[in-house]
Amino acid sequence: MGKITVTTCEIDGLYEITPTVFEDARGYFMETYNYQDFKEAGIDVQFVQDNQSASQKGVLRGLHFQIHYPQDKLVRVIRGEVYDVAVDLRKGSKTYGKWHGVYLSEENKKQFFIPKDFAHGFLVLSDYAEFAYKCTDFYHPNDEGGLLYSDPEIGIAWPIPDGMELLMAEKDKQWGGIRAFTQTYRG
Repeated sequence: MGKITVTTCEIDGLYEITPTVFEDARGYFMETYNYQDFKEAGIDVQFVQDNQSASQKGVLRGLHFQIHYPQDKLVRVIRGEVYDVAVDLRKGSKTYGKWHGVYLSEENKKQFFIPKDFAHGFLVLSDYAEFAYKCTDFYHPNDEGGLLYSDPEIGIAWPIPDGMELLMAEKDKQWGGIRAFTQTYRG
């Protein structure tokens, strides 16, 4: 191993991953994914789809999850900076409803591994950000669920600067909170 550093989070199953960056006068090189290194670190999954999005400052995407076809995700920022959040939705988990956030940027080159049965979202903090992620299942458009980003029962401390106007999809403004999710899917 040695090409990545994996840091566990206070929520079991979430990992912050920092690649080894080789820099010289020409620029830099890093491996963003190597199955063997990830397997040695305890992340033994098969990715089947890569996605990329671009967003401007103030865009908040999420909190999203797939209901019947859950996905493990490995997320990173190629350009700019975001605050990335995962919320534990695993039935029977001792950290059910808890969240963890991490700053991902082109400077820190960190990645965030989010296992199945977590809701996921991010807030763009830079003027522009490009966000890339790998998934272990294909996207099923009729299988999407979500949680309201501002649900007080979850209590995510989004780092929203004074004066920042949030830009969100209408569906993301309409999701219910963790209580509605629990009653509908875990009740």
